[in-house]
Amino acid sequence: MTARLELHHVDARYATTTGAPVLRDLSLHVDAGEVVALIGPNGSGKSTVLRVAGGILRPCAGRAVIEGTDLEHMPVKDRARRVAVVPQDGPVPSGLLVREMVALGRTPYVRLLLGPTARDRQAVDSALSAVGIHDLADRRVDELSGGERQRVILARALAQEPRLLLLDEPTANLDLHHQVSMLELVRGLSREQGLGVLAAVHDLQLAALYCDRVSLLSKGQVVSQGAPEMVLTPPLLLETFGQRVILSAHPTHGVPLVALVPNGNARRLTLESGPPRSTA
Repeated sequence: MTARLELHHVDARYATTTGAPVLRDLSLHVDAGEVVALIGPNGSGKSTVLRVAGGILRPCAGRAVIEGTDLEHMPVKDRARRVAVVPQDGPVPSGLLVREMVALGRTPYVRLLLGPTARDRQAVDSALSAVGIHDLADRRVDELSGGERQRVILARALAQEPRLLLLDEPTANLDLHHQVSMLELVRGLSREQGLGVLAAVHDLQLAALYCDRVSLLSKGQVVSQGAPEMVLTPPLLLETFGQRVILSAHPTHGVPLVALVPNGNARRLTLESGPPRSTA
C-alpha cells in the first residue's frame, strides 16, 4: 500500500530566515488509516513539517511525496483534492452560514461559471453529518461556540474529500470535553475513510490515547518515532522538553499515563491527609 505521505531527508527554511534550516534531514511517513502525532517543544518545527506536507513550503533539500507523487510536480488543484489542512486558528468569515463555509471545501472541484453539482452537495452533506453538525447547517458560523467552529472547519476540510488530513493543534483553545470529542472524531474518520492524519499535538496524554505513532521533534530534527509507548519515555522527554515525568499504565486503556514532576512550587498532599474525596 502506498503511504499517504512520505518526507525523505527534508531540509526546509523560510525566505526570511538565515543560517541553519528550520528542518534538517527530516524523514517520516503517514500510512492510510493511521493517525501520527508531531510532538516536541515550541519552536521544534511541528508547524513547519505541516507546511511542507501541505505544499505550502517547498523543501530546499529532500522530497515531499503524496501517494507516490512528488509535491513539487503536483498541480495545485490536484494537491487540494488530496490534502486538506485544519489550521489552529482558521479565519471565520462574518455572516457566512455553516453550509456555505463547508461548501468552500469544494473549491478544488468547482467548474468555471457553473454552480455546484449534485456531487458537491452530497459531499457537503456527508461532511456535515460526519462531524455531527448537520443540525447547525443554517446557523451563522460566527454565532457558534469554539468547539462548534472547530468542527465546521474540520467539515470544510472533509468536503475536499482528501486522502491526507493535516491538523495544527486541533485541540487548542477547546475545553476538556471538546478536546476528547475532536480526537475521537478524527481517529474514527481515519479508520472509516482510510484517511492518513498528521497532527501537531501539545498534549502528550492525548497523543498516547489517540495516535498510532508519534514523531518527537527537537530543533528541526526527528529525535525518535514509533508507537507512543516506545517514544514517551522519561529519559527522552527530559532530554527534549527539559521536564521530568513519571510514566505509568493508563488505568483503563493501558497506554502511557504521563505525570509531570513539579519543580518545587506545586501543591503537595501529605500522606496523612490522603487523596481528595469525591462528592459524587
